Amino acid sequence: MFAVIKTGGKQYSVAVEDQLKVEKLAGEPGDIIEINEVLMVGNTIGAPLVDGAMVTAEIVEQGRARKVIAFKKRRRQNSRRTIGHRQHYTLLQISEILTDGKKPSKKATGATKATKAPKVKPAKEEAAAKPAKKAEAPKEEKKAAAPAAGAPLFTAPAGGEKDKLTDIKGIGPVAEKQLNEQGIMTFAQIAALTDAEIVTVDEYMPFSADQINDWKVQAKDKA
Repeated sequence: MFAVIKTGGKQYSVAVEDQLKVEKLAGEPGDIIEINEVLMVGNTIGAPLVDGAMVTAEIVEQGRARKVIAFKKRRRQNSRRTIGHRQHYTLLQISEILTDGKKPSKKATGATKATKAPKVKPAKEEAAAKPAKKAEAPKEEKKAAAPAAGAPLFTAPAGGEKDKLTDIKGIGPVAEKQLNEQGIMTFAQIAALTDAEIVTVDEYMPFSADQINDWKVQAKDKA
């Protein structure tokens, strides 16, 4: 016997002992969850759900899918962006397909949005259960501030000092012009770029972090 269930906004056709990956559900591996949104069981079609039908499943694993890379580039705008995303998922093994209001042989130990809501302890009870801890300020990673629209990324050196950046292997006339427009005029500036500034250049200019690090090594010898 098979059933069609709905979870995470998607529909799945399942049978007992089947394993499938669904959108992340609350619970730990080994927990039993109950799925009440059953659209079809065998030849019985729900309207929209089948009355008294339920599917129970065991959580096998909580994991993340392979990374998907999204790359966006705007032509002639010195703009590109690379974003990686790994989708969370829950691996389920179907335990039982129940009809006519039958109860599962194993009691549910996990919870889904369709079955249970998490219990919330009263504030006083929760405070008594947990020992007081010193408040710690959250650590924040230092990130380079986003440049204002139309403003160069860096401040050009005072006095109009300027080096021939094309002496660095990998920087041509076009790249030199783009760097100059963003306030990078000298070998010393390139040699002094921090990791955060390299990330900024990588994000807002058509140069990769590997390129910039290579230029930085060469610029140290020339500065």
